[in-house]
Amino acid sequence: MSSRDANKDIIERYRKLKDSINEYRRSYHVYDRELIPESARDSLMHELAELEAEYPSLIAPDSPTQRVAGVPLPQFKKVTHKITQWSFNDAFSESDIVDFDARVKRMLGTAEEIEYTCELKIDGLKVVLTYERGVLMTAATRGDGVVGEDVTHNVRTIESVPLSLSREVDIVVEGEIWMSEKTLEAVNKERQAAHEPVFANPRNAAAGSIRQLDPKVAASRKLDTFIYDVAQTSEDLPETQDKELQYLQGLGFKVNQHFTKVIGVAGVIAYWEQWKSKNKAQGYWVDGIVVKVNKHELQERLGFTGKAPRFAIAFKFPAEQVTTVVEDIVLQIGRTGVLTPVAHLRPVSVAGTVVSRATLHNEDEINRLDVRVGDTVILQKAGDVIPDIVQVLPELRTGREKKFKWPTHVPDCGGDGRIERVPGTAAWRCVYKNSFAQLRRTFRHFASKGALNIEGLGPSTVDALLEKGLVQHFDDFFTLTEGDLLTLEGFAEVSAKKLVSSIAKVAERVTLARLITGLSLPHVGEETALLLARNYKTLDALAKAGEEELSNINGIGPIVAKAIAEWFAEDIHIELLARLQKLIHIVNPDFAALADLAALPLAGKTFVLTGTMAAMGRDEAKEVLRKLGGDVSGSVSKKTYAVVAGEEAGSKLDKARELGVTVMNEAEFLALLQKHSA
Repeated sequence: MSSRDANKDIIERYRKLKDSINEYRRSYHVYDRELIPESARDSLMHELAELEAEYPSLIAPDSPTQRVAGVPLPQFKKVTHKITQWSFNDAFSESDIVDFDARVKRMLGTAEEIEYTCELKIDGLKVVLTYERGVLMTAATRGDGVVGEDVTHNVRTIESVPLSLSREVDIVVEGEIWMSEKTLEAVNKERQAAHEPVFANPRNAAAGSIRQLDPKVAASRKLDTFIYDVAQTSEDLPETQDKELQYLQGLGFKVNQHFTKVIGVAGVIAYWEQWKSKNKAQGYWVDGIVVKVNKHELQERLGFTGKAPRFAIAFKFPAEQVTTVVEDIVLQIGRTGVLTPVAHLRPVSVAGTVVSRATLHNEDEINRLDVRVGDTVILQKAGDVIPDIVQVLPELRTGREKKFKWPTHVPDCGGDGRIERVPGTAAWRCVYKNSFAQLRRTFRHFASKGALNIEGLGPSTVDALLEKGLVQHFDDFFTLTEGDLLTLEGFAEVSAKKLVSSIAKVAERVTLARLITGLSLPHVGEETALLLARNYKTLDALAKAGEEELSNINGIGPIVAKAIAEWFAEDIHIELLARLQKLIHIVNPDFAALADLAALPLAGKTFVLTGTMAAMGRDEAKEVLRKLGGDVSGSVSKKTYAVVAGEEAGSKLDKARELGVTVMNEAEFLALLQKHSA
C-alpha cells in the first residue's frame, strides 16, 4: 500500500506520533527524564508500528521503529561497541506472540514446534561489559547501539559485577542494571530530605545512579545486575540459550534464575501467564518476558532486521498505562443527581481488559487536565481502580480538538433540565431531583450488594419495577407481592415467589450501616455510613443529630455534616424513614460491639487499602480492622495512620509517599493484625 492511500489526517497523525516518540525516547534514554510512562510510550509505538505496517511508504528514516534509542552524554567518554547492540521488537498480546512463532517457523521452513527459552524482562538500564583475559576492562551503556558511554568507574562499585572471572576468557556480555523498590524508597526519602526531586521509578534511579561522575554516589545506591547474553567470547559458546545462561553463571556472573525452556508457543504463553500474575512480588521491576529461539544454530539462520533479532521478542505484560483518543465527553447522572463527565474513548486494552470509558470526575478536573474531544491521552488502571485519564499529550494535537463546555441544561435531569454547581465543591447536579435516570441509579444502589443486598433484585428488575410504577419509594420494595412481580416480563411463579421471599428475609434484619448506605445521602458512602452507625445507636438518634454535632465526629467534615443534617430535615425523608421502620427491623451491631471503641488497640487510627493481597480480600481486611477499632478510608491524607499496599497498588501509594504517610506491605499488615488480635 502506498502513502497515496494515506489521507491527510493519517499522514499528520504519523508525523505527530513519530516526532513525539522521538522526543520522549531521547529524554528517557539520554537524560533519564521520563516525560510519560514507558507503558504509554510502548502504546504510542504500537500505534506507530501499525500505521507503518498498513502504509509502508510512510516510514521515515528517523522513525523510532528504525533505530535503537539513545546517544552518549557529552560528559562521559564514548565507547564504540565491539558488537552492535540490538533492541527487541515487542509483542503485546497472545495473537502477537502466535504471529512471531509463525514467522519463525516460516523462515526456518518447518511445521515442528520450536524450542524457546523464556526469561524475565527486567526493567533497568542495559550495560555491556568487556573482559580481557578474565579481567573487567570497560562497562558501557547501550547508547545508540554503536556507541555508548563509558561508566566503568560506577559499574565497578556494583558487588554483583565480577571484576575478574573464574577463567581467563576474552568476553563481551550484556545485562541489566537494576535497583530494588526497597532501595528506591530509601533513596527517595534521602532526596526528599535534601529537597531534591525524587526518582519516578527504579529504572530511572538506576540510570541516574550509574551516570554519576562520583562513583561514591553509585556505590551508595546498592545497585544490582542480571547478565543474560554473551555478545562475543574467545571460548566455544554452548549450543543453546539456556546453556548459555548456565555458562554465564559458571564464569561468575549473576543470572536471573527464573528462566525456563519450553516447547512451542503454548509453553511461552503459559510462562507469560504465570509471571503476569506474580511479577510484582520480585522486588525488582519486571515488565514482561523475553522469548528466544533456544538453539544458537537456528538463531544464526534467522539473523537480524535493521534493529532487532528475528529469533527473539519481548512479550510485554498488559500495560497499566496506555494511550488512546478521546472521542467524546458526555455527562452521566449519578444516584444523588450529581453530574459526572465521562470520556468516551477509542477502545484500548489496559491492565488486561478493553476499556472504552473513563471518568473525568468534575469540571475542575477537566480544566486541570485541559482535556478536549480529539485529544490523545494517557489512560491508567492500577489494581482494581476505575480507568482514569492521568495526562493529556498536547504535542499530538492537530488544532481540530474541541474544548468541553458545561451546558446550562441537561434533558435527562428531568423537569426543565436545569443544573447547578454544588456550593463549596467542584460538582454540578440536577436541580430537579426525580428524573428517571437519577431514580434508576438510586434504587439500584439501594438493593445492591453494598447496601441492603437483596438477592435477586438486580438492575434490570429494578428498572422494570420503576417503569411499571410498582416502586416509587424505597419502602415500596417491601410491599411487593408475587402478583406484582408476575406482571413483569420474564417472571414466573417460582421466580416471583423466590424474590418476595428474598425481600422478606432482608426485612427481618437490616443493619443501620447498610440502611444509611442504601439511602444515598449526599457525600455518604460505605465508610461514612459505618462511621455514623458507630456513633449513633438508632436511626432516630442519627436523624435528630444537628450539623455541629455531626461535624465533631472524626472523619466527617463540615460540608458532609451539613448535607446529612439537611437530608434528615426534609419532610419527604422523615416520612420515608417512618414508613421504612414499620416494614423492616433495623439493628446496629456496630454500635453494640464497639460501644467501648476507645479501648480497642487501633482506635483512632485510619487505614487506606490499595492493591490486592494474597491472604485476604479487601472486605475481610476492612472487617478485621474495624473489629480492632480502626477506621478505613478511601482516600489518603496527612491524618492517615497507614496505607496498606498490596500487589498492583495504585495512585494511593504514590499519594502516601508524597505525604510521608507510613506504607505497610502485606506481611507487615498481617503481623500488625496478628499482634493486636492476640
